Amino acid sequence: MMARWPYAFGMPEAQGYVKSIPEDFIVEEILGFDLSGEGEHLFLWVEKTNENTETVARQLADLAGIPRRQISYAGLKDRQAVTRQWFSLHLPGKKNPDWRLWGNFGFSVLKAVRHHRKLKKGALTGNRFRLRVRDITGDCDGVEARICQLAELGIPNYFGSQRFGYEGENVKHATAWFQGELTVKSRHLQGIYLSAARAWLFNQVLAARISKQAWNQPLNGDLLMFDGSGAFFRAEKLDEAIGTRVRQQHLHPSGPLWGVGDDKASHEAGEIELQAIKEYPQLAQGLEKYRVKLSRRPLRARLQDFEWEWRDKDLQLSFSLPSGSYATAVLRELVLVN
Repeated sequence: MMARWPYAFGMPEAQGYVKSIPEDFIVEEILGFDLSGEGEHLFLWVEKTNENTETVARQLADLAGIPRRQISYAGLKDRQAVTRQWFSLHLPGKKNPDWRLWGNFGFSVLKAVRHHRKLKKGALTGNRFRLRVRDITGDCDGVEARICQLAELGIPNYFGSQRFGYEGENVKHATAWFQGELTVKSRHLQGIYLSAARAWLFNQVLAARISKQAWNQPLNGDLLMFDGSGAFFRAEKLDEAIGTRVRQQHLHPSGPLWGVGDDKASHEAGEIELQAIKEYPQLAQGLEKYRVKLSRRPLRARLQDFEWEWRDKDLQLSFSLPSGSYATAVLRELVLVN
């Protein structure tokens, strides 16, 4: 079911290999607050290799002798990678476990700090990435030109394929569930399918804006989001000041994370949104049926601390992205990934 969503700068004419080894894809969380050093919650800074986040959470619960529900993390991280992320353990009235004795479980604890609140989903400023694309063939000069375009213009803020499951299975299951063809009792699975449906519709809207070359340009009726913030305002009329702020990536056009609510674009931007959403009425109606709240997501993400280096035919990239944005959205604009 996977769609071929359009590229911002046309299909790349170079190919390369990603994740040949875990060290080719390194991710590090940027926490959105300072840790106090005291409180009921123990924050662990964990490095894992070829392990998924939920597996590590269960292992931490077993090692600390606490229920799984007392373990929290801000977000899921790639399995086939080296990732560093925070977990919080709720330990009221308990001493810190001696994590140095835990041995090798596919992860290691690098730091432990107490805090007065648990780690909540999405409580990140962003993520730092260090990636290596190996054995690039084809138009390498074109890759260099695309790097400069991404640095200047930002990236299309597509949800990555991992949100949709293998071959889009999460979207297929969401559709079947919404149509009454599948019973889903697990709240965890319900959350996965609802998230996949919203992400799919968002990507459809972004694809429509890219097709009209308006993904990084304001349109009448846009809900423009402030960079690094969830706040937005409606652009009923465009002026030079708004255009300048969008070009400077201080403001971004936004798309819908579909659900129930009034935060829909209007005028030209609203027409594009509605036409894209109408292509998948089962998903839109299902999200409304389950009373998911409509929210907004930037159509574009700004690359920060962006650096690159060629090492013969390999390309080393390092950059930071806002929380919720995908490194795969950067890679897909540069090379066709093998």
